[in-house]
Amino acid sequence: MVGIEDVARAVGLSASTVSRALRDVPLVAPATRAKVRAAAEELGYVRSAVASGLVTGRTMAISVVVPTVASWFYSQVIEGVDSQLRQADYDLALVDLGGVGAVRERAFRRSLLRHRGDAVLALCLDFTHDEREELRATNLPVIVVGTPVRQLRFVGIDEVAAGELATRHLLGLGHRDILHITGGAEIAQGLNVGVPEGRAKGYEKALRAAGITPDPARIIEGNFSMSTARSAVDALIEAGGPLPTAVFAASDEMACGAILSLTGHGYAVPGDVSVIGIDDHEMAAPFGLTTLAQRPFDQGVEGARILLDELAGRPPRRTSLILPVHLVVRGTTAGVRPQ
Repeated sequence: MVGIEDVARAVGLSASTVSRALRDVPLVAPATRAKVRAAAEELGYVRSAVASGLVTGRTMAISVVVPTVASWFYSQVIEGVDSQLRQADYDLALVDLGGVGAVRERAFRRSLLRHRGDAVLALCLDFTHDEREELRATNLPVIVVGTPVRQLRFVGIDEVAAGELATRHLLGLGHRDILHITGGAEIAQGLNVGVPEGRAKGYEKALRAAGITPDPARIIEGNFSMSTARSAVDALIEAGGPLPTAVFAASDEMACGAILSLTGHGYAVPGDVSVIGIDDHEMAAPFGLTTLAQRPFDQGVEGARILLDELAGRPPRRTSLILPVHLVVRGTTAGVRPQ
């Protein structure tokens, strides 16, 4: 088997220089890096993550911390992260931190701190003050994907702006009575409040800008779940009273739940009620759902790149990275039906 020493002899460099070149450490000149890579490819050298770890003192793994794996958004982010780690010969170590109390504490210390990787990427999780202090003490690079977290860098979208954009789309179609389905109950599962609160703030901001006073009765809980959102809209319809002319759901899954409820009660979407979501979930196109696309795969890619660059010795990114969303108009939003 061809080893790093064989590559070093072929190019007349030290094994440590060859190792740095193959790991894209920026201290190595581009011409030297290209020379080493060409020799390695010609000799058939395959880099060993285990051997690299012995040389560098690293585990050659990045800990990806999730509140649950049962989520389209999380799985998309993880795929984006993994696409970058595989290219860099890093492993992905998944840590489920979705419990509360003693369960979460054990997972944090046993899975994350004791068997720690070379960096930490967390998905939509807020860390407690003590957890942030313990992470800081490790000196590991840390980034959060999906939502802002106090004192930590993050990659994601501007949640307030997204909520505002979705609501403005409905206002632009003439809607004034707009129901918002929020996902706030997920906060109890250890998730960050930034996503549901940000989107709700954007909704209220857009209403006020249009001269409409937000009505607390027009905000209902959907728990980022299709079934919960469907049940919540069922209850609203069955309670009687005037229906809103439009619904802004803080996720596509909740938007689809609202559509199932409305059509199940004989209402036309968008004839009677328009519906918009956020995500561009894989179900959005089959439902014909108007939505805001936020590309979680790309968020995972960017989060992984930031950590890998830092581990390769490049200057760390100090600021958060805000990625764009764009409106995808399909068939679930239309103008208000004349009375």
